[in-house]
Amino acid sequence: MSAPARIWLEISHHAAFRVGGWAFVRADGVGVAGHAGGDRRISAERTALAGLAAALAHAGAGPVRLETASALVAAIPARIRAAEASEDAPAEDLDLWAQAMRALAARPVEVVRVGSTAQPTAFAAAWAELARDRAKDKGSFASAIPKPNLAKAGVG
Repeated sequence: MSAPARIWLEISHHAAFRVGGWAFVRADGVGVAGHAGGDRRISAERTALAGLAAALAHAGAGPVRLETASALVAAIPARIRAAEASEDAPAEDLDLWAQAMRALAARPVEVVRVGSTAQPTAFAAAWAELARDRAKDKGSFASAIPKPNLAKAGVG
């Protein structure tokens, strides 16, 4: 069995402006890739769900090791399991909850909470902040992180 793809996912949310951004870096057998996105009038939880859905949508069919410093992102799989067990489903953001549930069911995903100082984590966090700021000015967007920038992510 091949090594799992690794994804570093971070979010950045500004509660006063209700604007959020997310970014991820993925390293797998194909190479290194990354995306960032954000939106206005968005909650922190919706930002986390959008980032997770985007990160897993770009992952292959094999196993994934998702590393994040975000408590919101790390808690999503447990919240899904709890909702399935007790039928206490979320009442908001149902579109993104459904995407996250499908993405997590499609492959084995190990979610690991890491410190915010590791280089790939800090790189993703910086891009999430940049995405948040861009969303504040421009509105909803998602785009690839340029390859020259990804070379600085610290992913081998």
